[in-house]
Amino acid sequence: MDLRIFTEPQQGATYDTLLTVAKATEDLGFDAFFRSDHYLRMGSVDGLPGPTDAWITLAGLARETKRIRLGTLMTAGTFRLPGVLAIQVAQVDQMSGGRVELGLGAGWFEEEHKAYGIPFPKEKFARLEEQLAIVTGLWATEPGRTFSHDGAYYQLTDSPALPKPAQAKVPVLIGGHGATRTPRLAAQYADEFNIPFASVEDSERQFGRVRDAAEQAGRKPDDLVYSNALVACVGKDDAEVARRAAVIGREVEELKANGLAGSPAEVVDKIGRYAEIGASRVYLQCLDLADLDHLELISAQVQSQLP
Repeated sequence: MDLRIFTEPQQGATYDTLLTVAKATEDLGFDAFFRSDHYLRMGSVDGLPGPTDAWITLAGLARETKRIRLGTLMTAGTFRLPGVLAIQVAQVDQMSGGRVELGLGAGWFEEEHKAYGIPFPKEKFARLEEQLAIVTGLWATEPGRTFSHDGAYYQLTDSPALPKPAQAKVPVLIGGHGATRTPRLAAQYADEFNIPFASVEDSERQFGRVRDAAEQAGRKPDDLVYSNALVACVGKDDAEVARRAAVIGREVEELKANGLAGSPAEVVDKIGRYAEIGASRVYLQCLDLADLDHLELISAQVQSQLP
């Protein structure tokens, strides 16, 4: 079971804070550092000092880390043209020595688009399908050949399809709760399917849909990695769990029901339940980025107990 650290910087974080967390992620033996791709805070937090850009952040971290994988859950398809995104991700992959992964989603948070003057189209899912075709198509085009795409939303003509990533294949993550279109897209384009903030039962149902879609697409279902993203709130005792829950504005029982919360033993047990239904990777949503002791506890007493 891979454990990855997943951050939400729009809630309030500087690049230096993210660098500190990424270095702790590496030092403590976690598999990867991922971040959201948002430009506006959510909920009652002040979000200060303001948003950071996902791919600029990852470019910086690419030069300041050595081992961990780096990526997004999820890059918003509404924020970037697919040709430009392909260049950005390829460059950051080169800068990292081949450690980048691209989570790509349709985009959903209308308020942040209004706040920063970003168009928020109605046909987001159809656009996402074209974006996936373009980004993966550009990377897969052999050097010396060109790539063209004549779609409903994007047109590329005789693109040199450069630069290339350092990796032969940048892993692509697709995720969500959609029952039909999302599994189909995952079966066609994804190396990993991620379901965010879902129960064991809902995860099992959605993983099954993706497996069925993969078979229908002529892929082996086990060719995909299946993963969960879950909020983490772990403490050595009840008081510490309660303190950490209060800091992030959540209730302990709600976190235990919907996330990974409680003692290390409780969290190890719950991760095991996700493993039983096919998950091999968990993204730990860590909302208090100043609490490095939290990461140390998870590393020492949760990660060390997992197969």
